[in-house]
Amino acid sequence: MTVPDPYFPQHGDHRYGVAHYDLSLTCRLDGNRLDGRAQLQVVAHEPLTSLELDLGAFTVTGVSVDGRKARYRHRHHRLRVEMPVPVEAGGEARLSIGYRGSPKPMPGVLGDAGWEELDDGVIVAAQPYGAPSWFPCNDRPDDKATYAFAVSAPTGYTVVANGRLQETRRSANAVTWSYRQDEPMAPYLATVSIGRYAVQRLDATVPMTVLVPSDRHVELPASFRRQPEMLATFTDLFGPYPFSSYTVVVTADDLEIPLESQSVSTFGANYLVDEWSSERLVAHELAHQWYGNAVTAGGWDDIWLHEGFACYAEWLWSEASGRESAAEHARHHWDRLAALPQDLVLGDPGAADMFDDRVYKRGALLLHTLRRRVGEEAFRSVLRTWVERHRYGNAGTPELRALVAEIAADPAEDLFTDWLEKAALPALPA
Repeated sequence: MTVPDPYFPQHGDHRYGVAHYDLSLTCRLDGNRLDGRAQLQVVAHEPLTSLELDLGAFTVTGVSVDGRKARYRHRHHRLRVEMPVPVEAGGEARLSIGYRGSPKPMPGVLGDAGWEELDDGVIVAAQPYGAPSWFPCNDRPDDKATYAFAVSAPTGYTVVANGRLQETRRSANAVTWSYRQDEPMAPYLATVSIGRYAVQRLDATVPMTVLVPSDRHVELPASFRRQPEMLATFTDLFGPYPFSSYTVVVTADDLEIPLESQSVSTFGANYLVDEWSSERLVAHELAHQWYGNAVTAGGWDDIWLHEGFACYAEWLWSEASGRESAAEHARHHWDRLAALPQDLVLGDPGAADMFDDRVYKRGALLLHTLRRRVGEEAFRSVLRTWVERHRYGNAGTPELRALVAEIAADPAEDLFTDWLEKAALPALPA
């Protein structure tokens, strides 16, 4: 996008992109203190004499650009940096930003998001605008970058961040955990979890681990143990798993909802139950690694592409594992939606309703209707080609419509129009 995202125009700066973030963080859990150094490799999309970053309520201790001290102003969660030397369009610059303070979630129309203190630890649940709660960033879903994390935490605590663990280094009273996320990632998908965890490894085709509270014996219920089966099912349907590993963190605290980040998902202890209500969400967050993380919508108005695909993946897993078919789930949820207000437009729900359950279920119903319309072979081709073609990038509804028209004998234009552009709930095919 060459303009601010209409849902959150106060976030991000479209005049440049970030190619790489290198974050060095020292976290003191007692008192919730964070000392950070962020280095950003930026690329100018147009001539730059200044740029703006998103950063929460921290004290900025200094900014430099290509080793030169830079003037800056930090107010209202925006950090404006004056470039010591103008950067031409296509040119690059390396920013170094020091900051410290007590991290707080970012406020917004959907409530607080981002850094969250637990009874004994920390998690980050940044979707959609919480990334600035812990590091300076260009907070746009269409600005993907690679990441390196070096997070120091007290001895006895485990640190999880995106990507693969590279090393741990011990000092007198702390351990530094270093991770690399080499596949491009949107800032809202960056995460860190710090807590007292025990690691349980699952036998899967990629490194797959579950971290559970170490202060009590936890036997993983089948809803979590079946993740290797889910991975095999989704790999068959969606294509190869797009990252080098997958980690699930289960906190000692109860959490209202689980949340996926790139290569990491976070659940509360209340989800450690052997019930479909938990298992479907375990499948949902895993499916997001393909739909939402590997392929990310360019703007938040296309959130249905994340949640609709992940919700339909729940139904596909149910079908593959011998439970209710996708058709049975579709009929059940269509009946529920038909009884609700018909005042949400799936293709542009608005910032306040972007995580309304109707977005999830209507999106899944659109996909089920498309599956019936174009046939099994074409539908599976759409699922796999979507990820293969747009992996590690951004894509929206126009690209999906074009892909269906390319693959299927029936481009289903009227189907997309009815489901995405009209508030009335379309009929479900027999």
